[in-house]
Amino acid sequence: MQIECRENYEIKTHTSFKIGGKVNKVWFPKTQEELVYLLKSLKDYILLGNCSNILFSSNGYDGNVILTTQMKNFEIDGTKVIADCGVKGPLLSQKACEASLSGFEFMIGFPGSIGGEIYMNASCHGQCISDKLVRCTLFDIEKKEVVYKEKSEMRFDYRKSILQEGKYILISAEFDLEKDNKGDIQARIDKNLAFRKDKQPSLAIPNAGSVFKNPENDSAGRLLDNIGAKTFETERVKVFDKHANFIVNKDGATSEDVLEMMVKMFTAVKENYKIELTPEVIFIGDKTEKEEELCKILYPKKQK
Repeated sequence: MQIECRENYEIKTHTSFKIGGKVNKVWFPKTQEELVYLLKSLKDYILLGNCSNILFSSNGYDGNVILTTQMKNFEIDGTKVIADCGVKGPLLSQKACEASLSGFEFMIGFPGSIGGEIYMNASCHGQCISDKLVRCTLFDIEKKEVVYKEKSEMRFDYRKSILQEGKYILISAEFDLEKDNKGDIQARIDKNLAFRKDKQPSLAIPNAGSVFKNPENDSAGRLLDNIGAKTFETERVKVFDKHANFIVNKDGATSEDVLEMMVKMFTAVKENYKIELTPEVIFIGDKTEKEEELCKILYPKKQK
């Protein structure tokens, strides 16, 4: 099977943070069949979507990375929507609106793909990716076969799904949306876009979305704002001045620059509130010694 593959690929050209070193081999499957073939054939790999919540090591990765960005197939039939894992959320949000379907308005401001959004059970503005989910087509890593799971089997919770347990990979998903007035749907989309423009960095500004998850019954942004995080700035990175839970790559930042800023934010909240924030940004790649130290602070439960 002929599948596009690039060697010594500069992954920073792909990540929303515009950070990341060279990857030994990057694969670009276009169909579900190609993806399944790679998942069965490659011994070691990292699978990524749009890399919108990823901090990739500037040290690169000496292995295989599978990018699903070319898996763009989706279909809308009545209220049913079926989409490959690589379909971008904003595109599907707009296409659903054109079909007078509600349920995806919140995705308009997320640069991520369907696979990534289901992985982290993305939510915003009172809507959640799992709300309208019916079932998923998955790849069972242990059995090396395609399986199917209903929504009730996906173990959804705040920023959680069964995909994070490392046994399954999303191939595609089926949703059942609600019919609504197209004008009302567009109005909600416009409102969500206006909120992002006012409160969050533009998608054109290198960032990886929210840095930390919200603690139970609280807001990471509120805690970070209260400890003065909006003033945190170094030569190459800074905390966004309109929302304290975003880090911006000013110019030429490295993964170490971002991790150091994350640790500064994490430490300040811990010292002031006795709360240990959990990163929403996922670190991937071959760590330097300094990155090992920083990651032990930020990701104590998951070290690779």
